[in-house]
Amino acid sequence: MRHRNTTKSLGRKVGPRKALMKSLAQNLILHEKIKTTEAKAKVLRPYVERMVTTAKKGDLTARRALMKDLTTEGAVKKALEVIGPRYKTRAGGYTRIIKVGTRQGDGAEMVQIEFV
Repeated sequence: MRHRNTTKSLGRKVGPRKALMKSLAQNLILHEKIKTTEAKAKVLRPYVERMVTTAKKGDLTARRALMKDLTTEGAVKKALEVIGPRYKTRAGGYTRIIKVGTRQGDGAEMVQIEFV
């Protein structure tokens, strides 16, 4: 049953939304902090935290699972070798969202999402 299983659509259909999440997650892993809108960051947070939990395992199965979501080998390598071991003892809550103001063009609330 799909009771209360909703996701924020971000004004996009499924394909473009998945591509956006993959791109944002990859950039967050590679650069360890990115600046984006508040709505995108709130959708991105659980997506990335699941990836970090997978990266903490560090085995071949985890590598293959991450390869499904991250498009470059560099991002997968960094997730497994740097980010996964860094949060080995942490139970969750790997990211933080910090408000940085509004975007001048359209007034969208901008935030910085980064690893703790």
